[in-house]
Amino acid sequence: MPAPVPLSPDEEALMRALGRFLLVMPRALDADLIREQRMSASEYTVLRHLSETPGQLMRMSELATACDMSLSGMTRLAAKLESGGYLRRIRCEEDARGANAVLTEKGLARLQEAWPTHLASVRRHIFDHLDGLDLRRLADAFASMASDT
Repeated sequence: MPAPVPLSPDEEALMRALGRFLLVMPRALDADLIREQRMSASEYTVLRHLSETPGQLMRMSELATACDMSLSGMTRLAAKLESGGYLRRIRCEEDARGANAVLTEKGLARLQEAWPTHLASVRRHIFDHLDGLDLRRLADAFASMASDT
């Protein structure tokens, strides 16, 4: 096995900046939604995923995976969103042990209300700092890195 090659100064700077970005960015996006919409980024993400699926319905386990949450965490969050009238949980027709989450009209309206805040936050915190970069190549690189894990 060949000896590891140390990172160059540019590679080291990128690794440190990326590590900081991964810690700070989710908090910044969450804070903007909470401050302006009284909605967490996790709540927004659940509603967004449901809005993008056929029938605006997802199996709870698939929704948890899509939102990078545990099933128990998704169950708690879905209960909160259900109590607000933003989604309903129904039995899965294919498997009576499973449950589906269904976006309600009120949930879709809430997502549409919060979307401009989220969009402005993403532009301010991310895209305003990427002028001149090839965004397609950057997206492809991130996708490639994520598929390696």
